[in-house]
Amino acid sequence: MTAPVRFPRFFVTSPAPCPYLPGRSERKVFTELKGTNTDELNDALSRIGFRRSQTVAYRPSCIDCTACVSVRVVSNEFRPSSTQKRIWKRNRDLVVNVCKPWSTPEQFELLQRYLAVRHPGGGMATMDEMDFADMVEHTPVKSHVIEYREPTLDGSPGRLVGACLTDEQGDGLSMIYSFYDPQHETRAGLGTFIILDHIQRAAQVGLSYVYLGYWVEGSERMQYKVRFRPMEKLGRDGWERFEPAEQAIAIERAVSLRRGRPGVESGVEGSLKDGIHGAQERYAHI
Repeated sequence: MTAPVRFPRFFVTSPAPCPYLPGRSERKVFTELKGTNTDELNDALSRIGFRRSQTVAYRPSCIDCTACVSVRVVSNEFRPSSTQKRIWKRNRDLVVNVCKPWSTPEQFELLQRYLAVRHPGGGMATMDEMDFADMVEHTPVKSHVIEYREPTLDGSPGRLVGACLTDEQGDGLSMIYSFYDPQHETRAGLGTFIILDHIQRAAQVGLSYVYLGYWVEGSERMQYKVRFRPMEKLGRDGWERFEPAEQAIAIERAVSLRRGRPGVESGVEGSLKDGIHGAQERYAHI
């Protein structure tokens, strides 16, 4: 006799200030990822715009705003821009290791340096090492930490300059959170390189997409996502391709937001909308 299918229960958070668009509030619908088929559930939810935070899957459910748009890069059709080609060439000597989702002091130290420069005073600034371990290790799905290290002459582990917590889904890689050395003397573009590596990695193993989370037009810190082509966005009628002209306009807007701030690169911090720290506690008390 076939066991009955148990559908997840969904809940809605109370409104809270939006971290991306001043003067607006945000609300989320969420469910817990648990049971024997969590990978399949996470895959299904990701295809309708959900993101993972530890053992919770959530998506925006704001009453009067639809600014958060789920986006994914089409990996096997990706064509880098001239700037992306230069970033790839500059950093392609990095040694990339796919690790089990276990946190390390070295990763945490890199995260602290990243947050201090890129997001001082942000929601994750108060994270301690235990919070970081919870972020990385509390996963009910197939996850990895992908590390990016500088090469050494003797083949020993080199300096850690980037890392990404990544979920492997049935149709793609979902970049949950990445961080990197924000003040490296010679490796500008590390955040972009990590995305480029994920796109190549997905294409090599036959995965169609790299999920980048939510793109929020008008939020400067989220604009880096729209620069990868071709890209699909999730609308009311499902996933649809960004029209080339539409994406070109969006890219120009993104570039204009960065003008006047040379040397500043947007990271992938916005790829998990909660900023992770404190998210699990917030959901647990709803």
